[in-house]
Amino acid sequence: MDQYYNLAKQNYIIMFKERLEKLITKKNSLLCVGLDCDLKKIPDFLSREQDPLYIFNREIIQATADLAIAFKPNIAFYESLGAPGWYLLEKTLDLIPSELLKIADAKRGDIGNSSLKYAELFFETYHFDAITVSPYMGYDSILPFLSYADRETFLLCLTSNSGSLDFQYLNVDSEPLYLKVARKAVEWNLQTGNCGLVVGATHPEDLGSIREIAPNLLFLIPGIGIQGGNLKMAVQYACDAGGGGIIINVSRSILYASSQKNFAQAARQAAQEIVSQINEFRQLKK
Repeated sequence: MDQYYNLAKQNYIIMFKERLEKLITKKNSLLCVGLDCDLKKIPDFLSREQDPLYIFNREIIQATADLAIAFKPNIAFYESLGAPGWYLLEKTLDLIPSELLKIADAKRGDIGNSSLKYAELFFETYHFDAITVSPYMGYDSILPFLSYADRETFLLCLTSNSGSLDFQYLNVDSEPLYLKVARKAVEWNLQTGNCGLVVGATHPEDLGSIREIAPNLLFLIPGIGIQGGNLKMAVQYACDAGGGGIIINVSRSILYASSQKNFAQAARQAAQEIVSQINEFRQLKK
């Protein structure tokens, strides 16, 4: 087992982290575009199309692919549609350029044999490069995801929603629970090398505390835009020593920048502005 995980760690460093770092360098970007497509929010004129959500996703991806390092479909928006939603997800993934990272925002986490099937679904059937998971059920529920050496598993650590206050800030042995999650992630990452954290931009100071505990882990950062996260503080607190180590997700502020026929152009402009702001803040950190 230890020999397998040491090999997994080596593969991860060669295959995933290097891929991410190359994308960051090539594009000078940390942006992930969230694909939370919603029939109730897309431009009305698309409703006349035979497959409006597919066309919406296609136009958004084509307009922003050269600016982004990753796309992150929120799985709930697809599986809520039943079988057609899974087909939409498959077609959407085919639109994403192969060099870019594909992150499944699935937030799965179950007993080991169930997690094994979730891991097979997202990593083998749909070929995602990374996934978000809940660590609540412990190591055996996370292990099936971590066993895919070239994929990244992002544990929910400190989420961007207001309900994060209910449990994630509870004191456990004189420190908040989210720091316990971060410490566990660091411990598990020593074994497999592919464990990251989801940390919301709505908690920038606490994000800094997590970075101190986990200086070498990748962070997936939601909460910018509609949720009101502070982009400048998130970049300054979360970037690693090299000015990277984070993927900043923005969804609604890009997707729904316009409800008119220029929605794709408006999405591109919004994405460009966010990338420029991120890079400005990265320079301030150096």
